[in-house]
Amino acid sequence: MNLPKKAFIAFTCFLIPIIGNTQSIDSNKNQLPEIGVVASDTLTIDKELLIGDAMMRQLRGQAPIIHDPVINEYIQDLGNRLVIEADNAKFPFSFFMLNNPTINAFAFFGGHIGIHSGLITQAGSESELASVFAHEVAHVTQRHLARASQAQKRGAPLQIASLIGGILLAMANPEAGIAAISAGNAGAAQSRINYTRSMEQEADNIGISMLARAGFDPAGAPAFFSKLAQQSRGQSNQLEFLRTHPVPENRISETRARAATYGTRNVPESLNFHLVKSRIIARYEGNPLRNINYFGYQVQEKKYIFREAAMYGLALSYFESEQYASAAQILTELLSNDTENLFYLDAMTDVLIAQQNPEAAVEMLTPLWRFKPQNQVLALNLANAMIKAEQYPQAIQILRDLLLVDPEQFLSYSLLIDAYIATGQKRQMYRASAERFGLLLAYPKAIDELQFAYNETGMDFLEKQRIKARIEQFRNEMETLERL
Repeated sequence: MNLPKKAFIAFTCFLIPIIGNTQSIDSNKNQLPEIGVVASDTLTIDKELLIGDAMMRQLRGQAPIIHDPVINEYIQDLGNRLVIEADNAKFPFSFFMLNNPTINAFAFFGGHIGIHSGLITQAGSESELASVFAHEVAHVTQRHLARASQAQKRGAPLQIASLIGGILLAMANPEAGIAAISAGNAGAAQSRINYTRSMEQEADNIGISMLARAGFDPAGAPAFFSKLAQQSRGQSNQLEFLRTHPVPENRISETRARAATYGTRNVPESLNFHLVKSRIIARYEGNPLRNINYFGYQVQEKKYIFREAAMYGLALSYFESEQYASAAQILTELLSNDTENLFYLDAMTDVLIAQQNPEAAVEMLTPLWRFKPQNQVLALNLANAMIKAEQYPQAIQILRDLLLVDPEQFLSYSLLIDAYIATGQKRQMYRASAERFGLLLAYPKAIDELQFAYNETGMDFLEKQRIKARIEQFRNEMETLERL
């Protein structure tokens, strides 16, 4: 699916260093409820999940998260391959991407792991990328953020509100966020630094082991660190990752020695890894003309690992420049050799819709969707094509079914709202809008939308009761956050 580009925003790497005495910052939308109770000595898993959920909802409203089903499918699959090999994984993990060209990754409460788009475009191999995923997964499974919270409390009380405020501050200005944790006496600051270094070492060791068990090349970890260290000597502004993941020489040697214990791994190159790189470059970086030249040069001079990835990037670049016939020609060739490739199917759907032929997209996707009805790429693309083809009831049913499997599928609500508006179903539109606001932690707005839905119910007593119950659930969620 073709999604609008969003402005870049700076974000922090790993969130542990932000646990100092930072002040919460105001937001003019989706304001978090005040959470003033200090963290307990032992942060329970349930509380960690609640805090992580609130933080994720806040990020949806304020960070440039890429709601791209193809990219989401790839990074979630890659992350799951690592999580299944992790010890102490106590809850499902959620992986997401921010539209930002810097090399960066971060983890926070409840198994949420975010990466910057620049991490993928700058990684040299899938094993290098997976090494960063594994490192962040290890931070979560070892509960480093909870442990750091407990350690910080021994010196000064930690409030959840100040934790979230520090995260948002670092989102807007990483240097300010990091400077904020330097406040206070030097002894306390040094204690936090030492604690973080021990966590980084632990995450390195566990991450490399996880990487090997998942079938990746453990040498990807030292290779990635070496690349960062080399680039940092040139003072590149792309190395935001190094601000809280310092790479001293001994860290490189330690990870290299640990990776060597697993022997040499000849892991084949991944086509999907190179396809997702091409997608990010063509859709979220540069401009169409520059990208046409970039991928065109790769194809002409055979400067690629996979020709398919270079051709795919060229097709997307043609699409972005509204040269739909050229994009369709390339994608037709790619699909002829790989008929079920989700990258190609997604792009061809966009081209057919742009060519005012959504019916052809529906015909192309329907057989594949029937075989895999819960696949988000197929379901979302088919629903989008059906909406454009004015096949609203079928689209609505697909989206409702998808939300039964994944109630936090943000893009599903956006498409559902479009379908309800087109069919004049105001009550359903308000209800879908309320759920979308809920995913942004904008509970007051969600309740307002439900009040509008209530006014559209007429004499349907059962529906009135359902809406009143959902309003009460949102109010209870707000109260739960306030009691944390």
